[in-house]
Amino acid sequence: MSRQGLGIDPQVVNEVALELKEVKELGVDIGIVIGGGNIFRGLSASARGMDRVSADYMGMLATVINALALQDYLERYNVNTRVLTAIKMEQLAEPFIRRRAIRHLEKGRIVIFAGGTGNPYFTTDTAAALRAIEIEADAIIKGTKVDGVYDDDPKTNKNAKMFSQLNYLDVVKKRLKVMDSTAVTLCMENNLPIIVFNLTIKGNLKKLILGESIGTKVYEEQNDQ
Repeated sequence: MSRQGLGIDPQVVNEVALELKEVKELGVDIGIVIGGGNIFRGLSASARGMDRVSADYMGMLATVINALALQDYLERYNVNTRVLTAIKMEQLAEPFIRRRAIRHLEKGRIVIFAGGTGNPYFTTDTAAALRAIEIEADAIIKGTKVDGVYDDDPKTNKNAKMFSQLNYLDVVKKRLKVMDSTAVTLCMENNLPIIVFNLTIKGNLKKLILGESIGTKVYEEQNDQ
C-alpha cells in the first residue's frame, strides 16, 4: 500500500522485492499469496451495501494487479517469477494448477499466487493456508506492519503485550488477529506453522529465515521443531 493511502507505492514494492531477492539467494523456495486491500476490500465494500459476491470478485482482481506489480519489480532484479491465478486470465498469468506450481518452484522460480481461492466468501488468509498446504510448504510467513501478534491493538494501547509463541487453539479462543478462523483451522489440521512478523523493517525476512527469533510463531507445541 502507498504510504499516502490507497494504491501501489513503487518504493514499497521495490523494498519488498529486494527482501525477497535476498531470501531467494539463500536457496529458499518461495510461494507468495498476495492480497488486494490496498486497492479494494471486498468485505468492507459488502458492509457498505455492495453485493458480497461481486465485492469479493473485485477484491480478487485487485490481488492480480498487486501480483503483476510485484512480478515486474522482482524481474527487474533478474529473479524468475510466475504469477498463477485462481481465476483464468491467460493474457496476464497462468491458471493455478498445483503440479505446475510445484514444477515452477522446483525450477527455482518465485511463484506468486493471485486471485485468492477463486471463490467468494474466502479471504486471502484462507488462500494462503490452502496454497501452502498444496505446495507442501514448511511454514506460512505473514508479513504485516506490526512486530507480531498482540493481545490488543499496539497502535492504541501502549501496554499491549506481544506474544512470541502461541498455539492454534489460543488464536481461535482469544480471537487474536493472526489469520481468520478458517485459515487457522486449516493450518492446525495440517500442522503448518504460522509466523507473523513486521515486513516493513529492512532485513527482517532474511533474519527470520536464518533462524532469528522474530515475530510471533503459531504452532502445535508438542510437535515443535
